[in-house]
Amino acid sequence: MDDELKEPKSGLTRRGFLKGVGGGLAGTAVLSAAALTAPEEATAAGVKALGPGKVPIALKVNGKTMKLEAEPRVTLLSALRDQLDLTGAKLICDRGECGGCTVLLDGKPVYACMMLAVDAQGRDITTVEGLARGDQLDPVQTAFVQHDALMCGFCTPGFVMSVRGLLNRNPNPNLDDVKRACAGNICRCGTYPKVFEAALAAAKLQKGGA
Repeated sequence: MDDELKEPKSGLTRRGFLKGVGGGLAGTAVLSAAALTAPEEATAAGVKALGPGKVPIALKVNGKTMKLEAEPRVTLLSALRDQLDLTGAKLICDRGECGGCTVLLDGKPVYACMMLAVDAQGRDITTVEGLARGDQLDPVQTAFVQHDALMCGFCTPGFVMSVRGLLNRNPNPNLDDVKRACAGNICRCGTYPKVFEAALAAAKLQKGGA
């Protein structure tokens, strides 16, 4: 018998392999066709499809419900900055690596550049603009000023929100807790020691300490 026709120890022949590849390509084509017809099927099933044009969105930001129109692909960061004029969250890396766009979602830090605005509906969104109460700064903001925890300041809003999120869930953090909470934020100026110092001071401030 030809060597080509013999069954190898692995149980896989060249012919079988080629058949498998062909089957995989055919399966991909079927899946692609299904994906193309998905919107029509969704409509037929009574499911409301969003887009591709602008759709009405309602976002609860800093305690107020704000209505806007945006395409479903628009990120929460873009909606905040470009439509609601809340520019505290910074557009820096735009890929969830630097933390400059950090906001709180139901009290927890998230990257606004990695979340769609439509998915943030029905959630409590807090930006750095919403921390202060009139002229009274949030303890985190006060501590950052008192301990000079910034240089150029571009990354500062993201750090402030990450620290605020930490204190929301842990009012008595230690230095390791602070470092973990700020691990997703990058400061190109290297002001990390001052940020950590300010975070620990903020924990004391919000309990009425000095």
